[in-house]
Amino acid sequence: MSLTHSPDMHKSLIARIPRQTGRELAEWFTSLESGPSFLRHEERANWLADEHGICDRYAAAIVHEWEILRRRRLSGA
Repeated sequence: MSLTHSPDMHKSLIARIPRQTGRELAEWFTSLESGPSFLRHEERANWLADEHGICDRYAAAIVHEWEILRRRRLSGA
């Protein structure tokens, strides 16, 4: 599942996630952190989509956003 999209598309997907999935981003991030440990973005997104029955694009956007925030947190920013 190679879903690359523009920053504007990513922002649009992120904004729609709570309404489309019924869960806030923080809840999705908790699911990612408590779920299986994967090395690759695609593995995380596939697991999220399969486990929770959400669209691949939303799963990829959630994982992408989680990875951005995780990198910031780990770098102390």
